[in-house]
Amino acid sequence: MALIQAAHSGGVATITLDSPANRNALSLALMAELLAALEAAATDDGVRLVELRHTGTVFCSGADLKETQAGSGEALPVARLGEVLEALAEHAKPVLAVVAGPARAGGLGLMAAADITVCADTAHFAFTEVRLGVVPSVISAVVLPRLTSRAASELFLTGDVFDGPRAEQIGLVSRSVPADALEPAAAAYRESLLRGGPGALRATKRLLREGPTGMDQLTALSVKHFSSAEGREGVAAAREKRSPSWLAS
Repeated sequence: MALIQAAHSGGVATITLDSPANRNALSLALMAELLAALEAAATDDGVRLVELRHTGTVFCSGADLKETQAGSGEALPVARLGEVLEALAEHAKPVLAVVAGPARAGGLGLMAAADITVCADTAHFAFTEVRLGVVPSVISAVVLPRLTSRAASELFLTGDVFDGPRAEQIGLVSRSVPADALEPAAAAYRESLLRGGPGALRATKRLLREGPTGMDQLTALSVKHFSSAEGREGVAAAREKRSPSWLAS
């Protein structure tokens, strides 16, 4: 039985964690399917946005503890978690995560690795690693750049539960909204992201990930994209008060 559902419509690749029986835990099988779905979306020119969702009441409970207890070394789910987080964080297309329910540990890594994450304010979260006698090591690569340093110290060291509004306050999620406003908020983000030029979005993601370099390199990047076919089309569309060609595709 598939643990990930993937669908493509209107330029959006919707990838859904679909293992509700174990709270969408990050098993080796689920992560393998998730990586395959992300790769398919990355190489499909018709996909301009990846939307990460979940079935069931829990977004993701973190590493599969049954597999973790039984395994060791490379057979541990955590051994492949970094690959999944990199695939999300470095994906060529924008990644929007829509979180309707709780998440723990590695599940928070998925939320942090997405470019934009919107959650229901009723969802609750925790970095539970220390309470299991382990370290939130792998997820720190994507989580720590999002969080304020005080919040990171508090929540990583205590393992305490916090809610959606606190997640927004500390930077873990982009927005926390009432549960009945989650779908409209996701739709608004989806519409905004699809308005961007595909090439410009890819380059902007790299800029955000790698950070600014020298002014000469930044100027060259701007000149390259203003001179590109996509940039010229976008400028022409703005001047002519029409939609650019990529919105019609």
